[in-house]
Amino acid sequence: MARMTRRTAALAAVSTLSITGLALSGCAGGPGDGDDAGTLRLWHYEGADSAMGKAWDEAIKIFEEETGATVEFEEKSFEQIQKTASQVLDTDAAPDLMEFNKGNATAGFLASTGLIADISDAVAEYGWDDKLAPSLQTTAKYSEDGVMGGDTWYGIPNYGEFVGVYYNLDMFEEAGLEIPTTYDEFVDVLDAFVEQGVTPLAEAGAEYPLGQLWYQLALSQADRSFVDDYQLYANPVDWSGPEVTYATETLADYVDAGYIAKDVSSVVAEDAGVSFINGTSPIFVSGSWWYGRFVAEATGFEWTMASFPESQLSLGSSGNLWVVPANAANADLAYEFIDITMRPEIQAIIGNNGGVPVAADPADITDEKSAALIETFNGILDEDGLSFYPDWPAPGFYDVIVQELQGLVTGSQDAAATATNLGAQYDEGTADYR
Repeated sequence: MARMTRRTAALAAVSTLSITGLALSGCAGGPGDGDDAGTLRLWHYEGADSAMGKAWDEAIKIFEEETGATVEFEEKSFEQIQKTASQVLDTDAAPDLMEFNKGNATAGFLASTGLIADISDAVAEYGWDDKLAPSLQTTAKYSEDGVMGGDTWYGIPNYGEFVGVYYNLDMFEEAGLEIPTTYDEFVDVLDAFVEQGVTPLAEAGAEYPLGQLWYQLALSQADRSFVDDYQLYANPVDWSGPEVTYATETLADYVDAGYIAKDVSSVVAEDAGVSFINGTSPIFVSGSWWYGRFVAEATGFEWTMASFPESQLSLGSSGNLWVVPANAANADLAYEFIDITMRPEIQAIIGNNGGVPVAADPADITDEKSAALIETFNGILDEDGLSFYPDWPAPGFYDVIVQELQGLVTGSQDAAATATNLGAQYDEGTADYR
């Protein structure tokens, strides 16, 4: 894989997206087109029926009523904002407030290049830091080089996400099994399903879920210092150490034991999720972002979700961030809107619609399944357990993980070679950050 530095990544984004960037700027309008002290220009990419979409729609109504200002909302796709931000934000077409992806290669990049504003003063004024657990703050604060976990606030999340284990309770009951509370019990359950002719784990090796399982296995053997080394470059990662070795060897064992289907390398995430929805697979290790869909579609059986058994650390993070572009015409209005989204009544809308609020009053969560989800998330926060995602440290590392784990599960390379290849690509991709 060719090494891509921050500078070459930015230049590539500008050169390949100049036409779309200009078109987007043209659609957004130039200075003077509604950008006055009474207008907040807002961009986000959440669907109207999503938990965040519903919550933020209500926040817009409250904001307009309380401030007398008008919200000029433009719904953009994730791809539009992700791919054109570095160009559009450097113009007068920049909004006052927008949703943006967290992480070093995304929000961190915008912070390091001066495209989004330092909002530390607003954080102190509104007390947002008191509402966010330390592991949630990590993705909102960046160093001058754009590495998360720095000292400067560049964004605010108002929801969270995490990876856990979904269990089909009906399949467990039919098999005479209990939901595991320890890892040994988890393995016993996997063995029991295999003995009954059932492949227990819904998985996908062509996309993200397999990489999540691999990283979760590493986290089950890790402590916070491993996460800091892997994610924040505190020290070099030992790719032959106990965490990575255990994860890579155990994943290969899972395939050999029949816990995961032999053809997993060609399966996509959607198909893995649908196999759980259809009642084909009793267990699915993936994110809370599936929760709302499972509530709506996995209605033929009872199910639950829990954190990975006997692991203090879990994949997860804050949700995406509210960021204020450096060119924002009305930053003060942006701060007022952010503050409204952190209110209990808005947080409750997120929580009662399948989302994971970061500052909700538990008494406001009236949906039973939503309450269980939030309780699990809060338990992880209480342990300072959110440990981010395996592809975050370097641009393009997601594709590397997919490719290398495909080689592992198909048997074309062993665990040691897989770990060595991952380590080499990681070191190359993070060289500019360390």
